[in-house]
Amino acid sequence: MYKLFLTLRYLRKRRIAYAAVGAVTLCAAMVLIVMSVLGGFVQEMKAKARALLGDVILDNRSYHGFPLYEELIAEISTWPEIQRATPVLYSWGLLRFPQIEQTATVRVVGVRLDEVYEVNGFRRSLYYEQHYPGTTSLAPQAQAILGVVDGPQDGASPGIPRLPEPLHTAHERARAAGLRDTDEYDREWTSFRKALEKDGITPYPGVFALPDGMDDTPRWQGEEFPGLVIGRDIVAVRQPEGRYRRLGFYPRGYVVTLTLLPTTEAGDISGQPIKRAFRYADDSRTGVHDIDSNYVYCDFALLQRLLQMDEAQREDGSRVPGRCSQIQIKIAPGHDPAKAAERLTKFVADFAYSGRFALNISERELLRRARAETWEQSQRHVIAPIEKERVLMQIVMGIISLVAVLLVLCILYMIVLQKTRDVGVLKSVGASSTGVGAIFVLYGAAVGAVGGLLGAALGWTFMMNINEVQEFLISIHPGMRVWDFSVYAFDRIPSRVELADALGVFVASILACTGGSFAAAWRAARMEPVEALRYE
Repeated sequence: MYKLFLTLRYLRKRRIAYAAVGAVTLCAAMVLIVMSVLGGFVQEMKAKARALLGDVILDNRSYHGFPLYEELIAEISTWPEIQRATPVLYSWGLLRFPQIEQTATVRVVGVRLDEVYEVNGFRRSLYYEQHYPGTTSLAPQAQAILGVVDGPQDGASPGIPRLPEPLHTAHERARAAGLRDTDEYDREWTSFRKALEKDGITPYPGVFALPDGMDDTPRWQGEEFPGLVIGRDIVAVRQPEGRYRRLGFYPRGYVVTLTLLPTTEAGDISGQPIKRAFRYADDSRTGVHDIDSNYVYCDFALLQRLLQMDEAQREDGSRVPGRCSQIQIKIAPGHDPAKAAERLTKFVADFAYSGRFALNISERELLRRARAETWEQSQRHVIAPIEKERVLMQIVMGIISLVAVLLVLCILYMIVLQKTRDVGVLKSVGASSTGVGAIFVLYGAAVGAVGGLLGAALGWTFMMNINEVQEFLISIHPGMRVWDFSVYAFDRIPSRVELADALGVFVASILACTGGSFAAAWRAARMEPVEALRYE
C-alpha cells in the first residue's frame, strides 16, 4: 500500500514531474497524429479505389483495348462468385465550354450507367442524381427550363417557379426523404434563390436555365444531345471549408463540345479528331481531386463508336469484334476477390486461344494480355509506398519520443537523489529493496499513463478538427496551407482516428516511461539505510 501512496504523492507534489508528463503528452499526441493522417490516407485510397473500380478489374493496360468483352461477361456471369460485370472505355479528349471559351484536357470514360450503378459506388458521387433520383442519363436529352406555373397545378399556385417533369416529382421524393442542398452559389444565382426564399418558396437544388422569351412555362427545350457527366471540380469552385460554389453559367443541360483523338494499337493518332456536342447531365464528386478535376463520363456505346472500337466488318467479310479498355466486376458476398481474380486471369488466357472465335493474332494477343486484379492490387503502386511511409514515420516518431524516456529517467533520478532520507527511513522500518525500487517504477508508469492518456486525448481532439485548423491557418495567410489537395489527391485531410492506434500509443507511453524509470529505481534499491540517513 505504501508504494501506491508514495507514488501518487510524488506525482502530485513534485512539480518537476509535470515536465515529464508534458513531454510524454506531446510525444504521444505527435505519434497518434502522424499514424492517423497516414493511416487515414491509406484507408481513403482504398475506399475510393473500391468505390470507383469495383472488386475486381480485368485490364490489358492498352488504349487499344481488348475484344470479346461481351462474350467474356456472358461466360463469367454464370460463375457463383460473380455478381455483376460491366465494360468500361478510357480515352483522352478536349472539353470545351463554348459560351465562356474555356477548354480543358480531360480523361474520357465510357460507361453503361445502369450497370456501373450496380458494380461500384459511382451513383453516390452524382449531385443531380441525389437530388433528382432517376433523372441522370447519358442518352440524348434536351435542356430543362425552370419556368413558372400559369395556373393551379398539382397544388401549386400560379406564378410559382417549377421544373418540368420528371424533375419536379423526383425532387419532391428526395426532399421527402430529408435530402438537403449544402452547396453554395455565385452572386446572381444566390440573389435569385434569396428572392424565392423571401417569398416563402424553397429553391430547387442546382442551377437550371431560365426562360429567355415570352414562353415561361416549365419545359424541355433545345436540340437533343447525348448526356455527359463532368467532374465537379471542372464546373464548380471548391470553397475553403469544403463546400462547392455552383456557377450560374453552368446550368444543367448546358451544351459542351468534346474532341476525341482515336488511336491505333501502336499509339498513333488514327484519322482526324472527332468533335461531338454533349449536354451537361450531372457532375461527379468522388473525393479524389485528380479524378474530380479531370474526368468526364459518357455513354459506352457512343464512345466506342467515336473511337472506332465498335464491331465492324473486314474487307473479306469477316467480323471485327468490338473492344473495351476494362471490365469492372462486383464479387458476390462471401467470396474472395483475390481467388476470383486468379481464376479469371487463367480463364481469359485459355479463352483467347480457345478457337471458338474468329480472331487474328493481334486480337488474340490483346485479349491474352488482359489480367484480372483486385481493386487493392490495381492500386498497389499507390497504396504500398504510403503504407511503407507510415511504418517509417512511426519508427522516426518513436526515436524522437525517446527524448521523453530520457527526460523521465533524469527527473526520476533527481527525485531519488532528493528523496534520499525518505529511502533511508523506508528501509530502516523494514521496506525491502524491491519495494523501494517498485515505488519509482510505479512512478514512471504513472507518468506514462497520465501523459499517454492526455496525449491520446490531445491527438484525438486535434485530428477531429485538423481541417478546421488548416482553414484557420489559411485565413491568417494563404501560404500556411499544409495540405494541398492538388498534390495529395484528396480534398480534405484524413481525420479518422483508429481506436487501436490510440490504445497502442497509450500502452507504448506506459511501457516507455516504465523502462525509463529502471535506472532511478535501481539507484534507490541499492541505497543502504545507514548511508542514506548519514547522507541527510
